[in-house]
Amino acid sequence: MNPASNPGSVAAGVPPAVEGGVSPPGILVQASQGHPHLPPGKMPGSTAGKMPAAANLAPPTPPPSLDDAERETYGWQIDLDGLGESGQRQLKGASVLISRVGGLGGAVAQYLAAAGIGRLILAHGGPIRPSDLNRQILMTHAGIGQSRIDSASRRLLDLNPRLEIVAIPENISPANADALVAQADVVVDAAPLFTERYAINRAAMAARRPVVECAVYDLELHLTTLQPGITACLRCLYPEPSTTWQRRFPILGAVSGVAGTLAALEVIKLITGLERPLTHQLLVANLRTMSWRKLHTRRLSDCPDCGHLPHA
Repeated sequence: MNPASNPGSVAAGVPPAVEGGVSPPGILVQASQGHPHLPPGKMPGSTAGKMPAAANLAPPTPPPSLDDAERETYGWQIDLDGLGESGQRQLKGASVLISRVGGLGGAVAQYLAAAGIGRLILAHGGPIRPSDLNRQILMTHAGIGQSRIDSASRRLLDLNPRLEIVAIPENISPANADALVAQADVVVDAAPLFTERYAINRAAMAARRPVVECAVYDLELHLTTLQPGITACLRCLYPEPSTTWQRRFPILGAVSGVAGTLAALEVIKLITGLERPLTHQLLVANLRTMSWRKLHTRRLSDCPDCGHLPHA
């Protein structure tokens, strides 16, 4: 992708929080509304393993137990090495905030619901539009003109009736970000605009909540996990918003689905400790060529959102 030709591209050059000599390909965007990506650099392959103790989500109370019906429903994943019944109980006891449930966030929500997450806090305003339907899997043709958040909630409860949903019929903003982030153990950022994205980042850093950042554009996806006091945050990577971002962009729904399922997996890793999450690195995938690479990111000491946090 040529940065100069991308309507959402940022200023030329590598942002200061990214190491390597590759120019950023621009602002990647979430399926229906757009979504800024994180910039590239170079990163050696990661080593699988458990999360560092400082990054683990330690529930303040023991996670809830499973009944026989839940053991049957989740039996295939309970059999996973490193997950087991204890991990499934952690999923049941966890709360996840997802900013926007369009093409990208909807896929995240669907696979978290399928995995047995206990509580989803979903924030998305506006009605369903015909142009949503090539990628927003929680919306329906019959629901055109009706609330997106209501449609998403119904579809998710059809999949998992045990799921608790907190449905917020508005987008995240500086006015509500702190209150919403405070309710969650993990935040998923699939927001379209820098105002939303920065509000989420600031609130999550202040509340010490990990954020899974995911983005798509054309046939490309980017994914990273931000840990307050441990990794770079969004402001480290993009100190200033793009001035050239355009809302409509090319996207295939299947690309949103791939990115969303990978983001859901990152959330599951954060909650259960099932392998190491994608911290300190950015996964970049070009699905035209099926090429994948990992790039390095680093914190900025003068970042207004996370620079004051002690290193964990």
